[in-house]
Amino acid sequence: MKAITTKSAVTKVLLSGLAALLMAGMLTGCNTFAGMGKDVEKGGEAVQDAANS
Repeated sequence: MKAITTKSAVTKVLLSGLAALLMAGMLTGCNTFAGMGKDVEKGGEAVQDAANS
């Protein structure tokens, strides 16, 4: 009975760690895409400014 409890605890720890890594990856991805969007927006503004000149 104790082996099952230990296996269950290890499984919970591993799944919790995996969930934390996935969440960290998702948050990092969001920041990356937000930064890319700002860069594209600045590039578009530069093109507009050049066209208006």
